[in-house]
Amino acid sequence: MKTPLFLAARNGMKRLVMAAAALTLLASAAAQTVATGPAPAGLAKATFAGGCFWCVEADFDKVPGVKSTISGYIGGKVANPSYEQVAGKSTGHAEAVEVVYDPKVVSYEQLVEYFWRTIDPTAKDRQFCDAGSPYRSGVFVHDGQQLAAAQASKAKLEKSKPFKEPVVTEITLASTFYAAEDYHQDYYKKNPVRYKYYRNGCGRDERLKQLWGSLPVPPAVTDGTPSK
Repeated sequence: MKTPLFLAARNGMKRLVMAAAALTLLASAAAQTVATGPAPAGLAKATFAGGCFWCVEADFDKVPGVKSTISGYIGGKVANPSYEQVAGKSTGHAEAVEVVYDPKVVSYEQLVEYFWRTIDPTAKDRQFCDAGSPYRSGVFVHDGQQLAAAQASKAKLEKSKPFKEPVVTEITLASTFYAAEDYHQDYYKKNPVRYKYYRNGCGRDERLKQLWGSLPVPPAVTDGTPSK
């Protein structure tokens, strides 16, 4: 268990990394957030919030059947919010990732099961070294089938979890998802050194091992049978 002082010392980790990328931010200052549209024909959409969207995006890009991931903002009350507004905790949004996937390759149920293993579901309004409502964890469902699947998965987790703390991750209906500024997209690919510095310094993988005993393994490819 990390002490409050230790957590406070790491709490500004992401802002330090962002400060190091100041030139990139200035070059992208005019970038606007936009609402995303429906998934392409034959594909489906899932939306997850698990703290820093750089990390969530990197985790889901490893999953066979995931066609694209978009970092962005969801669950707030302001249209087209900027990163600065969301990070300032004034809009109600959470950092999240929109996952477009092929349900003939990976099921929604598999994605939710994988999601649990990539986050700390015991932390309220915080994930790892990032504190505040923008870093809350959540499953944002797009229809009744996703809602039922997510609730069933959470109930199963509460019975089988390898830790004693309660699961506080929220499950809510998805509102408008706004894609984050361009400099946030594929951040782990564009800035691998800064990304690794942030992820390691934030203690994300260390905490995942404490909770789950190992790091998450992406779901295996299915036999081609569509999910139900």
